[in-house]
Amino acid sequence: MSEKKFETIAIRHQMQRSAQKEHSAPIYATSSFMFDDAEDARSLFADEKEGNIYSRYSNPNNDEFIEKLCLLEGAETGMAMASGMAAMFTSMAAFLSSGDHVVASRSLFGSTHQILTKLLPKWGITHSYVDIRDLEGWEKAITSKTKMIFLETPSNPALDLIDLEYIVGLAKSRGIIVNVDNCFASPYIQNPIKWGADIVTHSATKFIDGQGRVLGGAVVTSKELFPEIKFMARHTGPAMSPFHGWLLSKSLETLPVRMEKHCDNAMHLASTLEGHPSLQQVKYPFLKSFPQYELAKKQMRLGGGIVTFELKGGIEQGRKFLDALKMISLSANLGDTRTIATHPASTTHSKLSEEERLAVGITPGLVRISVGLEHIDDILEDINKALEASAS
Repeated sequence: MSEKKFETIAIRHQMQRSAQKEHSAPIYATSSFMFDDAEDARSLFADEKEGNIYSRYSNPNNDEFIEKLCLLEGAETGMAMASGMAAMFTSMAAFLSSGDHVVASRSLFGSTHQILTKLLPKWGITHSYVDIRDLEGWEKAITSKTKMIFLETPSNPALDLIDLEYIVGLAKSRGIIVNVDNCFASPYIQNPIKWGADIVTHSATKFIDGQGRVLGGAVVTSKELFPEIKFMARHTGPAMSPFHGWLLSKSLETLPVRMEKHCDNAMHLASTLEGHPSLQQVKYPFLKSFPQYELAKKQMRLGGGIVTFELKGGIEQGRKFLDALKMISLSANLGDTRTIATHPASTTHSKLSEEERLAVGITPGLVRISVGLEHIDDILEDINKALEASAS
């Protein structure tokens, strides 16, 4: 039988049916599981066989979600987490020890920045930031202590890209783990493991859920690296609830059709806004004016669901613009069916200093639009009217 396509795997990969012959997987709302006998219990705890012990370790709903995600990402195994940040932290802490060094892209989600700058240093783990497109800078930042390279591509919120092929080549020759946050792209648009990355992390709260309903995260990797992640997660407890695992597995069924529409709307929005008199710049990976357009076409299937633009009037026009929106939501989330406008400098990246924000392209007038699934005419009307109102 030929290998199934992405859309078919997302819908048809499912846990084994019970005696009830259910069409859709049930929710296993249980904290623990029973053993057949003393030997069964012993062998499960000794990791001599696969099976469920306790929902902090594994649960059928979370297993179905993560198995499906692994197939879509091209990973061998992984673990579901309670949130995206639980996944980010676990994927780092599982491998880093006192004295280790991390090289990271300067452009990161605000909470990931806090992990690197405030939490890991408590345990003697240092880091170096590199400007995301400075290829020579990546090589210069690596030391004999470097254990991991951590990056986002596209970055949040500036949408800068990193050449995965280059970074992986740099790391492999030195035995460095490459850890990629693939949240902005989703597995439908980009698969870092196919470029050689060792670990892929997700905030499943975003495009994977796609409807703003639940928190969730995931770490997928190789069988070789997984034991460290499994040990860390089992004993620190960032477990996903079975209900969220069930929801996210169902969400993956519609990921392809949702991402196609997100990207179609985003491309239309970006190309329409380009050249608007109120805007300094419009950024979207599949616009030909995007500085890394060729790289985007090389490693991304589509341009993604995020568009950013810079208002000429800076922060004051930004406030007026947000306040003038009628339909579009003001929220710090993204990846929802609803279009969302965010002002990163005052929300998601407000804990960074102004100097740190400017270094990663977060200017006072930058607005991030998570383009939803509404009709594009209605999205455009709301944004154009808000731009007109904010310019007066």
